[in-house]
Amino acid sequence: MSDPLAALARLPGVSEAVDAAREAVDRLYRHRVLRRASPAVSTESSLRGARASAAIEGADVPLDALRRDEAHDPVVQGALRASAELGRLGPTWRKAPRQVLARLHTVAAAGLTGQEALGRPRTADAAPDPLGLGAAPSAEETAARMERLIWLMDGATKAAPALVLAAVVHAELAVLRPFGTADGVVARAAERLTLVEYGLDPKSLVAVEVGHLELPYAEGLRAYLSGTPEGVAQWIQQCASAVSLGVREAVAICEAMQRG
Repeated sequence: MSDPLAALARLPGVSEAVDAAREAVDRLYRHRVLRRASPAVSTESSLRGARASAAIEGADVPLDALRRDEAHDPVVQGALRASAELGRLGPTWRKAPRQVLARLHTVAAAGLTGQEALGRPRTADAAPDPLGLGAAPSAEETAARMERLIWLMDGATKAAPALVLAAVVHAELAVLRPFGTADGVVARAAERLTLVEYGLDPKSLVAVEVGHLELPYAEGLRAYLSGTPEGVAQWIQQCASAVSLGVREAVAICEAMQRG
């Protein structure tokens, strides 16, 4: 069977965007600060990524407020918990992605929905639409598409770049809204986890969420939703740009640490 993502990797403009993002990550990994402070850079990148992910959901708080533990918005707290959970979930992501997604939702949606709904797929056809993407697919269609996504995560794709897989994982979770709450936070956490576990950013240094905040996020997802080759390519290229912007954020962290 042919690789289901290989065709996406060959769409016009995608290969060039993926290569540019990979080169940016490679340059970041050569930064001298990372010889001694890689864990600290990863921690700071995760904090900035969580802040950006919450901001995309409309909960925009200053970074200093997070450092002082003064941001009590449940969306912000959920994004912080999801970010903190990624390091523990990495080894399970390839083997049991459904389990990881359930856990991410459990920590991201706490305080936003009832205890009985945490980690459980939605059964209602309707789902909130915070980004103005339009009605979500029905619960039945969502379940079917999630099966397809899990199949991809379970090893159906072999040769496609990690960034292409991450872009598809992110978009499917964001547009399907499989849980009905905190789906955007889960989607962006899953993208970052894919970039880490599939080898593009193994040390989790790239603040890709910051990149998404700087780009026309909803517009990119609408392009993906169109289902056209051009629309899907636009979204993957946007994810590649988000990685490059996330690299820029990580370099800024490294430079600040170097200055002391």
